[in-house]
Order: sequence, then structure tokens, then C-alpha cells
Amino acid sequence: MKQKLIVLLSFFMICFSLGSNAQSRDTTSYFAGKWNVMIKGLPNGDTKMIVNLEKKDNSYSGAILDSTNTEISKFSKVERTGYSITVYFTAQGYDVSLTLDKKDEDHVVGNMMSMFEAEGERAKEK
Repeated sequence: MKQKLIVLLSFFMICFSLGSNAQSRDTTSYFAGKWNVMIKGLPNGDTKMIVNLEKKDNSYSGAILDSTNTEISKFSKVERTGYSITVYFTAQGYDVSLTLDKKDEDHVVGNMMSMFEAEGERAKEK
């Protein structure tokens, strides 16, 4: 009887310890850094841009960059909910929103203005 109790307690301890280590990455810092994003189907064709998100305390700020890391437009507003983030900025005189959702650890999918498909990949440090 004692042996069965020890085996049962050991089983529960192993299950408990495995479950506690299976937690995912912190959602609050997932989007921090640079993302290479492709916007598909725009009137002038597909467009590549770099979304640079900086995390400060519990909020994000940042800007849209071109391929030479020159700032094109700062974000006027950033909203984050779980594994989704929406950035607002001005492009060619229009107020634009870009929503990105986590696909996996290094990829995002989303849309611009709820009309144009977006795909992104975390920029690798050189």
C-alpha cells in the first residue's frame, strides 16, 4: 500500500513540475524589436517596411523605417492586447493602422486598414 502511495505521489509531482515549466514567453515583450513586414495588394504594389517597436515600462512606442533604417513615420498610438498589436501612423497624408498578430515566435500576420494583408518576420541581429 505504501509503495502504491509513493508511486502515485511521484506521478503527481512529475506532472505538476512539467506543467509549471510549460508556460509560454511573456506576452508583454513579444513584439519588442524590429519586424520586416510585407504589405500585399496595395495600389502601388507590394511594399516592404520595417516596424520598429520599443517597449518602455508597460507601453510601446516606435516608428516605421525604410530599408536603410531611416525613420519614415513615428507611431501616433500603439494598442496591444494579448498576442496582437495595432500601430497607428501617418503615410502619404493618410492616417493608417497596421495590426499584427503572433503566428509563432518569429512570425506575425495581420492587415493594414483591414484591407491589405500583412506578413512579417522578426529582424535578425547581425
